[in-house]
Amino acid sequence: MSRIALVALVVDDYDEAIRYYTEALGFRLAEDTPRPDGSRWVVVEPGVPGAGTGLLLARAKGEDQRARIGDQTGGRVGFFLHTDDFARDHARMTAAGVTFLEEPRRESYGSVAVFQDLYGNRWDLLQPAAP
Repeated sequence: MSRIALVALVVDDYDEAIRYYTEALGFRLAEDTPRPDGSRWVVVEPGVPGAGTGLLLARAKGEDQRARIGDQTGGRVGFFLHTDDFARDHARMTAAGVTFLEEPRRESYGSVAVFQDLYGNRWDLLQPAAP
């Protein structure tokens, strides 16, 4: 069996990114290991261990990577955070200062609202419709 374990997300600062993803989005810090070159291997995961794909928070190296911070998907929604309770998580995230770009809406596939993270990347908060 194969699965996507991690997705790299280019960030400006490790500690700032860890705070945002753990405090505002409710992720947990799964790993923060120093590397010999001065970088760190930093992984955050949604809520509970084994809940899905984690994010590798990768500090930008050089101007080309810094230019991609917050725009890794060309302005499209590039990340999808599933929830089992949309109203609860939307309220918690709003109270934590997460910027939602639209009002929540109900679609055939579920309840959804687009938000942007600390760096401007666009995400869907999504509670899938029951099958």
